[in-house]
Amino acid sequence: MNRESDTKFDVATFLTEEGPGRKIIRLKAKQPIFLQGGKASSVFYIQMGRAKLTVVSKKGKEATVTLLAAGDFFGEESMVGNEPIRPSTASALTVCRVLEIAREQMRRVLHLEQAFSEFFMQFILARGIRTQADLVDQLFNSSERRLARTLLLMADYGKPGDPESQLPKVTQETLAEMIGTTRSRVSFFMNRFRKLGYIEYNGHIRVRKSLLNVVLQDQLPGENASRPKLLDPPATPARIARRASKVGIAAAHAVASKA
Repeated sequence: MNRESDTKFDVATFLTEEGPGRKIIRLKAKQPIFLQGGKASSVFYIQMGRAKLTVVSKKGKEATVTLLAAGDFFGEESMVGNEPIRPSTASALTVCRVLEIAREQMRRVLHLEQAFSEFFMQFILARGIRTQADLVDQLFNSSERRLARTLLLMADYGKPGDPESQLPKVTQETLAEMIGTTRSRVSFFMNRFRKLGYIEYNGHIRVRKSLLNVVLQDQLPGENASRPKLLDPPATPARIARRASKVGIAAAHAVASKA
């Protein structure tokens, strides 16, 4: 089927309005969009708000795979095979407005409309590059640097337009799952970023541009605090006596070796 040259497909209209095979879903915070293990029959596009993808292991442990923002597609596994299964659970982090596109409608538009096909392909390629960068980040960078990068990505630094300096409410447990560390270390790093002036953190997180230095130039003053510094226990008479005893023994060995 060929379209007339004077009728142009408008990607923005397709992604913002309801129509054949498309419906807008309004969600409250924490409301699920689809569940892991369910049948995948549609693709989703976030018009407004934030969402997340999580996976639960066979042992019942839950991990956050990624956070989603306005302008993101997700659920594209529905395009593969005849009866695909959802590999993850999608749920709203904030109040969301999401466009649900039926699989057959998505396939039809991708086939007929070059503008939309290119738009969707660019998104998939960008996310593939992001996933590869996430893997490199996980393999080679410290937990602190991974946290800085995650906060910047959540604030949309690097995308066209002004970044969203204030992030949606996200728990330290979720951040720990995303960067592969513990909640206590995330707490330590967040407090350190706040003291250095990289973020404001009082329930909500506000990211400042200076945090880019941590990722782009690895500019953390002093020690790289990839782990909390361990302090020596306070000196007690018993500890002082043990230490003096060890020093005495070491000195005696040194004298004997020279004899």
